[in-house]
Amino acid sequence: MCKIFVTKPYLPPQDEYTSQVEKIFQACQLTNQGPRLRELEEKIQSFLKVPHFQYVTNGTIALQLALEALDIREGEIITTPFSYVATTSSILWQRCKPIFVDIEPHNFTIDVSKIEAAITSKTRAIMPVHVFGYACDTEQIENIARKHGLKVIYDAAHAFASVYKGRSLCGYGDVSTLSFHATKLYHTVEGGACIVRDEIVNTKLDLIKRFGHNGNTHLCLGINGKQSEFHAAMGLAIWPHLTEIVQARKRISSEYDELLAGAIGRPMEQKDLLYNYAYYPVLFKNESQLLRVFAALEKEDIYPRRYFYPSLNTLPYLQEKQHCPVSEDICSRIACLPLYPALALADVRRIAHIILENL
Repeated sequence: MCKIFVTKPYLPPQDEYTSQVEKIFQACQLTNQGPRLRELEEKIQSFLKVPHFQYVTNGTIALQLALEALDIREGEIITTPFSYVATTSSILWQRCKPIFVDIEPHNFTIDVSKIEAAITSKTRAIMPVHVFGYACDTEQIENIARKHGLKVIYDAAHAFASVYKGRSLCGYGDVSTLSFHATKLYHTVEGGACIVRDEIVNTKLDLIKRFGHNGNTHLCLGINGKQSEFHAAMGLAIWPHLTEIVQARKRISSEYDELLAGAIGRPMEQKDLLYNYAYYPVLFKNESQLLRVFAALEKEDIYPRRYFYPSLNTLPYLQEKQHCPVSEDICSRIACLPLYPALALADVRRIAHIILENL
């Protein structure tokens, strides 16, 4: 019996990818904003209905590009402790200080009621995360940011194809960033993106990702955030299958819902959210229960994953420790169950049975 991991990258029919690769060989352009990349950018921008879209190397670079394009290289950035480490890493790489604001316990997004108390004269921006594809309180965050003259950068790595209040969840903030890593709902093997509200900021970000120069004219300090034609080709090959990917994930999630109803904690449904089924998070009563279930599943070669662990405010290389009791509690007992289009419903039932036996 094959091992079942928390995710399995979606691969399009091989001939559909190779047909895209053939176009690369014909054009003889491998990188530097080639035709495959430009086509992918146009498709995604149209799908998301956003003003400016830039496809870049990965989701971490996307966050750093956003900070740099907004002239944020020092000071404090309010963020969440409940995310993948790249959210915090991008802040630290910009020589800024992450100020962790605890999360709310229902959808695990930043607790907006605690943001203003964390604002100081050094605060430059707010960097919330749409965790698991669930929406932050975008309206309140926008109000707070405007009141205090702060920028908002959303880590929307989980939010692709989620729609909130009639808009793409990726379209909020001064900049929203995406990840197209192989583990994501939609991927390009490696990749990321910046969705930018302001045209001037967008132009600056585009320059920064290309080393900061146009031809022989060097305009600013830049970095290599460009993506290759081969990565874009994978994105184009997968693109026609996006709807079926989301629907398959929805079917699997619905099966889990039915089998585990009332037995285990789940995020609260959001009224104005059209969800993307990016993950299937479950919340155990305590860490001991989580570890017991994990051990039982692993005996059957089934490998869920602790998303996210540990709480980022406890990272050992942070100079100052900040207490976030809700995040620390949630991190100790939350996990994501296997979820990907190729996962058989029979395996979903087997996973659910093992969980129920070991709660």
